[in-house]
Amino acid sequence: MKFSDIPSHDSVKDRLRQMVISDRIPHALLLEGPAGIGKYALARAFAQYIHCENPDPNGDACGECQSCRLHESMNHIDTHFVFPVVKLNGMNTAPISDDFITEWREYLSDNFYADVEAWTNTFTKKNARPVTYVTESSSLLHKLAFTSHISRYKIVIWWLPERMNEEAANKLLKMIEEPFEDTVFIMVSDNPRGILPTIYSRVQRIELKRLPDQIIADNLSRQFAVNPADAMAIAHIAEGNMLTARKQLHRSKESEMFLDMFIRMMRLAYQRNIKDLRELTGEFSSLGRETQLRFFDYTLRLIRENFVYNFNVPQITYLNQSEAAFSSRFARFINERNVEKLLATFEKARTDIAANANAKIVSLDVAVKVILLLKS
Repeated sequence: MKFSDIPSHDSVKDRLRQMVISDRIPHALLLEGPAGIGKYALARAFAQYIHCENPDPNGDACGECQSCRLHESMNHIDTHFVFPVVKLNGMNTAPISDDFITEWREYLSDNFYADVEAWTNTFTKKNARPVTYVTESSSLLHKLAFTSHISRYKIVIWWLPERMNEEAANKLLKMIEEPFEDTVFIMVSDNPRGILPTIYSRVQRIELKRLPDQIIADNLSRQFAVNPADAMAIAHIAEGNMLTARKQLHRSKESEMFLDMFIRMMRLAYQRNIKDLRELTGEFSSLGRETQLRFFDYTLRLIRENFVYNFNVPQITYLNQSEAAFSSRFARFINERNVEKLLATFEKARTDIAANANAKIVSLDVAVKVILLLKS
């Protein structure tokens, strides 16, 4: 993994390069920020740059030396990987990362952006919560006691330290307080508040920001041949998270269903067609509760976008082609007189559905209120 493989985060890449060039690499570094922005890939690139035999001071690891080739296959002997795991049925002791290292390499070969949900789904034990057990810290302490083999530094890339249990965290604290001179910890966290405060206070922290919408849109267009306008709409919804953007892309059929349902609701409400609205609410109630919640999330976004559409500023409107075609005719019905009340109506409906209210009653109540609000 090289810096050039990772989109955005240029200032952070420069900062990491300077640490190596100036020979001021901290013994414990934490890359923190929201999920889906490439933090783990950046940690791997930093480790490869440290170990590279011919690094470019202004650029990247060479990609050709022995260390670089070993990093590409995740087999560098002086690089250790720590990640949360699951104790499977039949295991007598708590597992460590090495027990799943083959699965981890395979997972990362298909998942550039490490995702705890996707990693969890690789385990045969469903509904388990991956954690880092105290056995991990004990195993790591044993490995780090030996000197490095082919490089100056031993590097530990630790994914999601917030998922350590308390015993593991206390043992890690000792390693950070009394570090081996030739050891570098590179930690990657989605939720730094979950890290033991005594550990958090002893690491050098670099905060990474969300990815720009354009970066995400370009990636979707390039890798999945998505129309640029649709890609930008998805990127805006994803709020800087590449994982969310890709999941949203795979939910495109669901989004088409939601748009169709929203269009029918608005048209029937405008026509005051109570009979057909009742049928539509029955259709809505047949959806699973999670799908119902996603529908209301979708409608809230679409109402906001239709209100913004009226400003005639394409740069601030994020609609895919199908949504834009509908909004070109419908947006005028969402105005300053009713937009806040419409949003409040759908927000309350979402809250009620989340509280297990009757979906048919809730959706019919929404439909009746929309009838009144569209005429205001």
